Order: sequence, then structure tokens, then C-alpha cells
Amino acid sequence: MSSKDEKNLAQVIDKIATMDEPRRSVMRHVHDLILTAAPTLKPRIWYGMPAYAESASAPALVTLRNDERLNLAITEKADFRAAGGADGTLMPAAWYFESVDEEAEKRISEIVRSVVA
Repeated sequence: MSSKDEKNLAQVIDKIATMDEPRRSVMRHVHDLILTAAPTLKPRIWYGMPAYAESASAPALVTLRNDERLNLAITEKADFRAAGGADGTLMPAAWYFESVDEEAEKRISEIVRSVVA
């Protein structure tokens, strides 16, 4: 890991550490899920939030937000695919959560892997 990558990772960890519990633990867990699902993604701060990109200088592909609700989002820089089915050409890009159970872990991993596939 380059020193830039290490600095960016430390900034993301520090940002998550400033969150109040129980959100801090949930966000740390989702951060770990993202890095496990797509170990090639590099954590960084993007517009003030934890984000994950293909390199330290590339646009973020996935972001985590701590607003009124916790949010996992795919940015416009990711390769989107239409949802199909009843949603037609809509492209899902954000998921809200307050906690992460086993089913949510699987879905988060699928979402993140779809960004780097």
C-alpha cells in the first residue's frame, strides 16, 4: 500500500471514528465489508464522506453517508446497468440502512462487487 493510500485510509477511519454510536460501529462494519468484497478499491474522503475508488486519484465509485439515515451509494462514475423488470430503465444507486444483518451484508457485498466487475 502506498503512503497516499495509507493516508487516505487513515482519513476514512478517522472520519468514521467521529460518528456517534451505534452508527460508528455500523459504518465501520460496512467499511470492512466493502474492502472485503472489493479489495482493489481504495478508501478516501470524497466530498467529506468515506468513499472508495479504483485509485487514490480516481473518482469515487462507492460512498458512505452519515446523514439522517446511513447511506451506501454508487456514484455516477460507476458503470450503471438498468434494473429491468418492473423498474424498467431505472438504475438503482442508493441504499439506506440503520443496521446490517446477514442478508444486508450479502447485498452490500453484491452491490460493491458489481461496481468493480
